[in-house]
Amino acid sequence: MKSAVRSAIVLIPCALLLGGCSVDIGGFSFASDKAGPADSTGSTTPRSASPRVQTQEARLTSDGECDADVSLDSATRPAPAAIAEGITECELVKLKGAKPTDVLVGESGKGQRETQVLYSEPGGREIYMFTDNRLTRIVKPGQG
Repeated sequence: MKSAVRSAIVLIPCALLLGGCSVDIGGFSFASDKAGPADSTGSTTPRSASPRVQTQEARLTSDGECDADVSLDSATRPAPAAIAEGITECELVKLKGAKPTDVLVGESGKGQRETQVLYSEPGGREIYMFTDNRLTRIVKPGQG
């Protein structure tokens, strides 16, 4: 019983301190912590703001565009020199130098994001398959 009381004494202040912390993976934004006093029009002004930074790599939309202008790719790893397994969807588009012919985005039975990127090339169609934003397979004309 005493250990439960001691745990509650420690956990409650920790929970209160951590309750104000948050992370936004949707992009860069400012969130107001508190509203200041109302002015003559009745509107309030923020007293402080906390920056939030995107923590998710850019991915392709079904239109073949990257879903964010900024990605952590360049900060966490060098740009790839060639198309190879492990590159991201947006890195493929940058390396190809052209918008894909078609993009299919879905979800696997395991809850993973699966993307198929099609390029119609003069020699035939090339299909690039991604799982959770990493290239896993390339199918080119003449391959099985």
